Amino acid sequence: MTVAGIGAAAGPTDITLELGPHHPSTHGSLRLRLQLDGDVVVAAEPMVGALHRGAEKLFEVRDYRQVLMLANRHDWLSAFNNEVVIALAVERMLGMEAPPRAVWLRTLMCELNRVLSHLMFLGWLDPVFLRLREPLQAVMEEATGGRIHFVATRIGGLYQDVPAGWTGRVLESLDAVASRLPSPDLSPLVGLGVLSGSDALAFGVSGPVARASGLSIDLRRDTSYLAYDLLDVPLVSRRAGDAADRFACLLEQVRVSLDLVRQCCDRLPEGPVDVKLPKNLRAPEGATYTWTENPSGIAGCYLVSRGAVTPWRLALRTPSFNNVSALPAVLPGNRVADLPAILASFFFVVGDIDK
Repeated sequence: MTVAGIGAAAGPTDITLELGPHHPSTHGSLRLRLQLDGDVVVAAEPMVGALHRGAEKLFEVRDYRQVLMLANRHDWLSAFNNEVVIALAVERMLGMEAPPRAVWLRTLMCELNRVLSHLMFLGWLDPVFLRLREPLQAVMEEATGGRIHFVATRIGGLYQDVPAGWTGRVLESLDAVASRLPSPDLSPLVGLGVLSGSDALAFGVSGPVARASGLSIDLRRDTSYLAYDLLDVPLVSRRAGDAADRFACLLEQVRVSLDLVRQCCDRLPEGPVDVKLPKNLRAPEGATYTWTENPSGIAGCYLVSRGAVTPWRLALRTPSFNNVSALPAVLPGNRVADLPAILASFFFVVGDIDK
C-alpha cells in the first residue's frame, strides 16, 4: 500500500491511504482517507466510486433476458447468486414459477457459489483455502460452462439441465473440500476492528459480517425463496464482532453450505428446468422488490416496469456497499498495521460497492 500527503507537523495527520494488490480489493481501487495519531487511526472515510460499473443504467437498455448477463459482473465472486435475485424479481412480475427441478438446482448452485466466495476470502488466512476452490469450481464449470461469469440462470429456470452423473461428482467434490478444510489460528485477530451490533444495524450491514456482531439475520432462514424453506438452515453467529469472529463465521458457514448442497443433491427432483417464454418478454406495468441472502450479505432488486421489453428501472441493493460504509465506525482506535486484516474481514468486492 502507498501513503501520500503525510505532513511534518506533530499530532494527527490527514493522509490518503490506497490499498495495493495484496488485498481483496485487487480488482479495483478502494481508497481510505485516514486521520492518524502516530500509527493509530483517529478517523476514517472510505472513498468509493472509482470502479463504477454503470450496471443500473445498462439494465434499462437491455431486455429481461440480457440483464442476467450483466448481473454477474458487479460482484464477480457471487455471480450465480446475482443472477437469481434478478430472475426472481422478473418472474414475480410475470406471475411465473420456475419448475421444481430448476428451483432445487438454483438453490444447490447458490450454495456452491457461496462456498466459492467464502473460500476466496478465507484464503487471506491460509492459501490452502484457495486451492480447495478448484473441485467446486470444476463442477460449476461443468454445469454452466463458466468459471467466473456463469450466466446459467434464465427467466423461468435455467438455460440447460446438468449433465448425467453431475450430482455424484458434486458429492465427491464436497468430500474433497470438507476433508481438507484447515483450522487457522484466529487468536491474532481477536479484538481487531470491533463492529457492535447497534452499528451493524445502523449501517445496514448484513451477511456474515452482521452475524459476527450478534445479529440474527439470514434470509435463507427468515424468508421463503428458492427451496430454503424445505431445508434445515442453521444460523451461524458470534458476539464479539471482531475480525476473528467474522472469519470464524465465514469458516462455519462453509461447512453449513456444504451440508445444504448435500441436502439439495439428495432431494433433487426430475423434470424440466425451464418454461417456454414468448419471443418478446414484457413484464406488466408495476413494481416489485426481491431480496436474497448472497454470500456477502443481503442483495436486493427493485424492478419497475412500464410494460416494455426492457425494465424502466432496475436498482440494486448490494451488500458490499453497506458493509464498507461501516468502516468509519470500526477503524478508529486500530493501528495502521492491522488495517489489512480488518478490511479483509469485511468480505467486500469493490465492483459490488460501486455497481
